[in-house]
Amino acid sequence: MLKRIIQIAKRECGIMLRNPIYGFCMVVFPLLVILFFTSLMSEGLPTDMPVGVVDLDDTPTTRHLIRTLDSFQTTKIVAHYPNLNEAREAIQSNEIYAFLLIPKGTTDGLLASRQPDVSFYYSSTTLVAGSMLYRDLKTATTLAAASVGSAKLSALGKRPDEIKSFLQPIAIDLHMIGNPWSDYNVYLTTSMVPGVLMIFIFLLTAYSIGTELKFRRSHEWMEKAGGNIYVAIAGKMLPQTLVFLLMFFGFEYYIYGALLFPHPGGVLPILLLGFLAVLSAQCFGIFVFGLMPSLRMSMSICSLWAVLSFSASGSTFPTSAMSPMIEALAQLFPLRHYYMIYQSAVFNGFPLGYSWLHIVALLLFIMLPLFTIKNIKRAMLEYVYIP
Repeated sequence: MLKRIIQIAKRECGIMLRNPIYGFCMVVFPLLVILFFTSLMSEGLPTDMPVGVVDLDDTPTTRHLIRTLDSFQTTKIVAHYPNLNEAREAIQSNEIYAFLLIPKGTTDGLLASRQPDVSFYYSSTTLVAGSMLYRDLKTATTLAAASVGSAKLSALGKRPDEIKSFLQPIAIDLHMIGNPWSDYNVYLTTSMVPGVLMIFIFLLTAYSIGTELKFRRSHEWMEKAGGNIYVAIAGKMLPQTLVFLLMFFGFEYYIYGALLFPHPGGVLPILLLGFLAVLSAQCFGIFVFGLMPSLRMSMSICSLWAVLSFSASGSTFPTSAMSPMIEALAQLFPLRHYYMIYQSAVFNGFPLGYSWLHIVALLLFIMLPLFTIKNIKRAMLEYVYIP
């Protein structure tokens, strides 16, 4: 049996070498995805995002407010507009992400404690840019009001500690666990790249089995396996498994060893997670082809399932905030369990025992082909490929 598996694996290596799609989907595209995501967010946070200003008051106080806003790392004042309409057109044409509107009489209102209205407009078309610029605009305007209040209280003879307690009665002591830098690269790359790699695994698994029918090689394949579909699948998947494991472990070494992403859980959970991710994705692809022994249909289902897993994994939006039905369906995606094990055992450093349920779920995904593998054998021996 082992000899047959090795012979089929050699045959598969020959097919992979002759067909460039394997090289692109197993090596070239994964490398491009890894480099793209890690370089895209290499700074951790977006910086110097363009912001405009409409300063109708034009006083030393409002100019100080604008300088304060420009000093923030994520904000860069790139233009001053004479009126609201021009600023609105600039934000609609994507020249700026946000602008600050300071009406005439703002300084007089601050000095007279009349609480003048200062408006800021931001675009949430780009979610990260909109939310971060909203934070900067709100912080800058709050600081401006606080500085005027501090000057007035100081003129009345109040001590610095009294002024501080009046302007900020509650001080926030923020401690971000695991990622104190708020590095978006750490948050997103660790879930997005594995999800993309799983797309390639899903599709290539279904493609490699389906092409046996398409190119009329299925009888030869089954003959080399001695009619044993388990041997046939094991031999066919072995070279792909080794290459994808190499890519997955290489990606993990790159982000944890070279880029120094936080991983207090240690090396063992990282290696186990990569191994389970590759096998569960391959076995899910085998299972889908067994359900629908059609090259086109199986690849369509695999691609749909892989894309939906990004939304259902919980890495960008918590599943607990979704409807109960969607939260339940999220358990049907391997990426969901990958992410749960990662954030528990790797990112937060909890023992693997805390993630036993998700480890069992990935093992169940690995066992899925047992339910449909006989249908694959029947398809290889009896079905005729229909374009």
